[in-house]
Amino acid sequence: MTDRLAMIKAAAEKAKAKAEFEAAVKKVYSKPKNHYNKLTKTVKKAGHQAPGSLECFKEENMYYSDKETQDFIAGSSLMDTYNAMKDDWD
Repeated sequence: MTDRLAMIKAAAEKAKAKAEFEAAVKKVYSKPKNHYNKLTKTVKKAGHQAPGSLECFKEENMYYSDKETQDFIAGSSLMDTYNAMKDDWD
């Protein structure tokens, strides 16, 4: 009878230890998960704002023509300064 009682106590202790171990594991691995899918949806939604979609990065808008460059330089203070100082370079 004492053997039987000792076996029951041992089984109860083993079950209690197993339950404590499982509770500890559950506590450690129950951290909140990252919401990568939510982030991905947000990034996809903002795709139209990506740098590649801006007008300044389109091929036809990346370069100025020679006439546009000349018009810009002619009307700037840089050209006035250049013209005023070019005779002083001797």
